[in-house]
Amino acid sequence: MKFAIILAASLAAAGSASAAPSGEAVFKQRCAVCHSIAPAPGKMGPPLAGVAGRKAGTLPGYAYSSAMKGSKLTWDAATLDTYLKAPGKSVPGTKMLVGAPDAEQRAALVQYLGTLKN
Repeated sequence: MKFAIILAASLAAAGSASAAPSGEAVFKQRCAVCHSIAPAPGKMGPPLAGVAGRKAGTLPGYAYSSAMKGSKLTWDAATLDTYLKAPGKSVPGTKMLVGAPDAEQRAALVQYLGTLKN
């Protein structure tokens, strides 16, 4: 009986440890140092409120790199996923150095960014 309780507790702990991260948690951990979710600029990177559907490098008030301004990207789930996987490979010359290489974290982050409105 004790073994069954210990096994059940271990399985529950393992299940919660492997639970998918929330996009908000990933944002706070990986992105919030440089980006805000408020519409106005104020941090090192551009604000990400309303990023989904926006043409890259066009938000007024932020000094984008020439590479980002010339990228011709529009941020949707696919472009965000590709860019966040390896920003420098996706847009050589971008100012953004840190990406989200983990596919599960990136998917949660892309979903979260899609919910942010201006």
